[in-house]
Amino acid sequence: MTTREQWIAGARPKTLPAAIAPVLVGTSFAGYNASILHTLLALIVGVALQVGVNYANDYSDGVKGTDADRVGPMRLVGSGAASADAVKKAAFISFAIAALAGLILASRTSRLLIILGAICIVAAWTYTGGPKPYGYQAMGEVSVFIFFGVVATVGTYYVQTESVSREVLLASFAMGALACAILVLNNLRDLPRDDVAGKKTLAVVMGDKSTRDLYKWLMFFALVMSVALSFFSFFYLLALVSLPLISKSVRAVSAGASGPALIDLLVKTGRIQIIYAIALSLAAWLVAR
Repeated sequence: MTTREQWIAGARPKTLPAAIAPVLVGTSFAGYNASILHTLLALIVGVALQVGVNYANDYSDGVKGTDADRVGPMRLVGSGAASADAVKKAAFISFAIAALAGLILASRTSRLLIILGAICIVAAWTYTGGPKPYGYQAMGEVSVFIFFGVVATVGTYYVQTESVSREVLLASFAMGALACAILVLNNLRDLPRDDVAGKKTLAVVMGDKSTRDLYKWLMFFALVMSVALSFFSFFYLLALVSLPLISKSVRAVSAGASGPALIDLLVKTGRIQIIYAIALSLAAWLVAR
């Protein structure tokens, strides 16, 4: 693997659906009021924050020694492929790109977005960085639900319409649940090593069985949100197209999938989120006709 390929792998591109899906949904719920420029800027913010938090986690876990022996994507610091300082710099560059795109959005909509953006960047860094990383205190899933679910989806809708609706709020809950499900699988995969390393993720606190149950309920919750949205329009039931894939993944996780099998399921869960988001977005556009 070349240096360039290592850096791309270290950015963990398979996690990007969690950043792309809420922007797609938020834009679609805005309908014909959506601005292509605002969509592009929101997408840059989301993807740059996701890449930034991935590099930040690589740096923080690497210097703490918790990435020394991992199953899963490339760890730049833990594997020795890159220096801790270089990875830290990459994280800050990613955050700077997100901040710049966010500032442009704020200048075109509301300056309150500057405060929100600053909170997002601080949350991204302190997930595993700083003296008391909340990712080590079983709070990672809560953060993902808030920032890659509610904030990303509703925020995208807001920069398009400068308003908030009940429908987009329900959609943001679904996006948050699916993003959480990706993190739950990631932490389930790493549970044995995290436990030994003293990294208290939610999976470590809950244990193997309860973590698998949590994945199941998060996926089920996303489906429930599409049903709840059907009270506004039956078109939103289109999101149930993801039901067969969700059922298959839930069965595999409940059956005890581990190691490389969980890596494959993590990728499939990201794919499910994109499929769900596309179906929900199509429904939103049909409603907006």
